[in-house]
Amino acid sequence: MDLDQLRTFVEVVRQGSFAGAARSLNLDPSKVTRAVAALETELGVRLLQRTTRQISLTEGGERYLAQVEPLLKELDLAGEELRAGSVQLRGLVRITASVAFGQTVLVPLLPEIHQKHPGLELDLLLTDTVVDLVNQRVDIALRLGPAVNSSLIGQRLRDVRFRVVASPAYLKQQGQPREPADLAHCRCLRFPLPGYRALWRFRNEPDGEVEDVAIQGWLVASSALALRQAALDGLGPALLADWLIDADVRAGRLVNLFPELEATATDFDSAVWLLYAAREGQLPKRVQAVLELLRERLKR
Repeated sequence: MDLDQLRTFVEVVRQGSFAGAARSLNLDPSKVTRAVAALETELGVRLLQRTTRQISLTEGGERYLAQVEPLLKELDLAGEELRAGSVQLRGLVRITASVAFGQTVLVPLLPEIHQKHPGLELDLLLTDTVVDLVNQRVDIALRLGPAVNSSLIGQRLRDVRFRVVASPAYLKQQGQPREPADLAHCRCLRFPLPGYRALWRFRNEPDGEVEDVAIQGWLVASSALALRQAALDGLGPALLADWLIDADVRAGRLVNLFPELEATATDFDSAVWLLYAAREGQLPKRVQAVLELLRERLKR
């Protein structure tokens, strides 16, 4: 049995087309077609139904895929574990995160990852769209929000706290709000999520009392990085996550307007989550190594 033919067949199913598999495997499309045809000839069974627009698995193809795909994963893991015992880790690790979190938190960790594992190749998918880890063959996801309810395996790494911040220049010109209700008279910098652009919420930690403040302003931006820059430029108060602006607060570039209060636009229970699609014992060594480093650094 030709392993390359098996891998090609599995990739065609994953990609949903011969052309997609050819791009993924960096092969000529005709070679992909011939590999699947040769596999079907050897088995004496048609594995795929082909139409002009799409492919689908036959009943026999479904049974064969269910048996073959786990075996290929086991072979890959066995080979990688053997190599890892004598040489440095090698191969590709794909990581996805939001654009702002990726640029602010993940990218600064790349030098350390590369120094510890120079044989690894990293593919960062920075997007504010939720990525399907299985279909898009992503190894690790870093996501932000309340409890993640999905079939993925993961770990809550650290809480996220939001702060209302403004630049010293803005406060000198406009005056500093004394309490959250004063924000109703400010021209705030807003994010276009439902509710986020119209209402900010504040909680007094000792008694848990929540105050909702209606906000308005002239600028709405879909990028947290853009809102941070607008706040730094003195354009108004912004509600931003601690991982994005705490360095600015420490350096005096931004002022935390209500340090004694918790703030949010959605849910007070927000966190950084580390997610992956398989149990760690089933993950390649290269993925486990990156997971361990991310877990250690992002918990701090």
